Amino acid sequence: MSTRTQQQDITAQRPGTGSGPGGTPAWWTDAVVYQIYPRSFADSDGDGIGDLGGIIAHLDHLQELGVDVVWLSPIYSSPQDDNGYDISDYQDIDPVFGTLEQFDELLGAVHARGMKLVMDLVVNHTSDEHPWFVESRSSPDSPKRDWYWWRAPRRGMEAGAPGAEPTNWQSAFSGSTWEYDEASGEYYLHLFSRKQPDLNWENPEVRQAVHAMMRWWLDRGVDGFRMDVINMISKDVAEDGHLHDGPPVDGTPWGDGSASFLCGPRIHEFLQEMHREVFAGRDAELITVGEMPGVTVEQAQLFTDPARAEVDMVFQFEHVGLDHGPGGKFDPEPLRLTDLKASLGRWQEGLEEVGWNSLYWNNHDQPRAVSRFGDDSPEHRVASATCLATLLHLHRGTPYVYQGEELGMTNAPFETIEDFRDIESVNHYRHAVAAGADPAGVLRGLRWSSRDNARTPVQWTAGANAGFTTGTPWIAVNPNHDEVNAETARAEPHSVFHHYRRLIELRHTEPVVALGDFTMLAPHHEQLYAFTRRLGDVELLVLANVSGEEVRTDLPEGWAGAELLIGNRPDGVVPGDEGLLRPWEARVHRRTRGAATQG
Repeated sequence: MSTRTQQQDITAQRPGTGSGPGGTPAWWTDAVVYQIYPRSFADSDGDGIGDLGGIIAHLDHLQELGVDVVWLSPIYSSPQDDNGYDISDYQDIDPVFGTLEQFDELLGAVHARGMKLVMDLVVNHTSDEHPWFVESRSSPDSPKRDWYWWRAPRRGMEAGAPGAEPTNWQSAFSGSTWEYDEASGEYYLHLFSRKQPDLNWENPEVRQAVHAMMRWWLDRGVDGFRMDVINMISKDVAEDGHLHDGPPVDGTPWGDGSASFLCGPRIHEFLQEMHREVFAGRDAELITVGEMPGVTVEQAQLFTDPARAEVDMVFQFEHVGLDHGPGGKFDPEPLRLTDLKASLGRWQEGLEEVGWNSLYWNNHDQPRAVSRFGDDSPEHRVASATCLATLLHLHRGTPYVYQGEELGMTNAPFETIEDFRDIESVNHYRHAVAAGADPAGVLRGLRWSSRDNARTPVQWTAGANAGFTTGTPWIAVNPNHDEVNAETARAEPHSVFHHYRRLIELRHTEPVVALGDFTMLAPHHEQLYAFTRRLGDVELLVLANVSGEEVRTDLPEGWAGAELLIGNRPDGVVPGDEGLLRPWEARVHRRTRGAATQG
């Protein structure tokens, strides 16, 4: 019996398991998504920048891994101010990555391997070089002036003067969100780079143009969208068009998540309209995920409730903000495991009856998981990477694997500010040092949290430039590629790669992994992360020692001698000592309730 048939034959699924046809679980409930950051994945033409040809050349790697969906970070035409998240043409491929014909080849090759392809949808903002903005900027009387957020200076202040910006909003990339335009004497809004002006979703013409573009990609064969900062498209606007100041800035760009542009008053209306205009009638085969900074469990319940027809799942940021200090992401604090369990457990519980979780440790915006949550030393790198993988993939939700994560790639040893490429990191350094911060201290924060940690080239081989390019890579390759690379990992049966492969296969073949209940155990233990999953008569016990020291625990009643379904130690359980967990050891045990009762 096929995996999909097994899933569809389950009649005991809980109400929060998706919205497949006939009440069956949606196909993405047992799927695994692999994110590709094209610039850093693989370079096929020797210019030092990853491209579509490089992706095509490595699709067999993804097929062997067993993933179901490939998500591409933006490949559209772009000036590359923010590495492609500043789009100048939504319906063409940037020449640095290839051509539309190559994209069609890639799409066909992905589909031929039984996988789906998801595009990054970046529609909160465009590039300032997009024709829409060029026209909008040309004159206050332009028919597209209202496609963006143009505003006069703060009342009673002179345009261009310090503090005259229309609101006090702070950009994610440091500084004000408002850029002064001398030609018109007005400001335009950019929540990110000044070269990323925000679209005005209050204007129905903007929404119609975005919907048409989305349908164009779906008609081409794309299987869904990951929607970049989609909860920012609705701003809190007064009847007179005035935008409100936000809460006091507390060292992070958007404070406590209550900024006037997060989950604004029309966000659900806009997403429901998008579903009607773009996805209705074909959504059963698609996947939609909304990236939503600051979203709460309660808000996510609304966004992902199938009955509301908005998005299938959201990316939430709570767990990746737990190690942020008073100064934000570049001011890290030690992470307490109890805080992590409380956060992830709350999301598991909150979306149990309705909606769906997305599961991730890292992506193109987060540092490497094994360096952040694990131990990237030679002694513990493999064990901690596979421990973290086991934990994440045994939660309830759709797991996302970021390129190189399946190899146990680590943060990079950046030495000076010149080693960084990311606009967020470079701007933060410039603003912080100008404000009097110690440059060495700022660099320490960047080494820990910079997005560039995730953007060093994928390490394919131990050879020159890790096999990423025959030219000069756009950002330096991590020097540990002589040990950490795909060629070595695929040849080693107990590598991080093969553990990920086994976890993905488990999700495909054990319905309890995708659809089972979740119950947290030992919530106050500072080293042990433990929980159970249950579906019908099948139960799983997940035990993980999230530390470099041995942990001893008493197994819950009835679990002694239970089947070891998967573990990250080649030698299995310590004979005669099932309660001992060695450093970074993770195990999943399986039993049926009938067998447990008999025991």
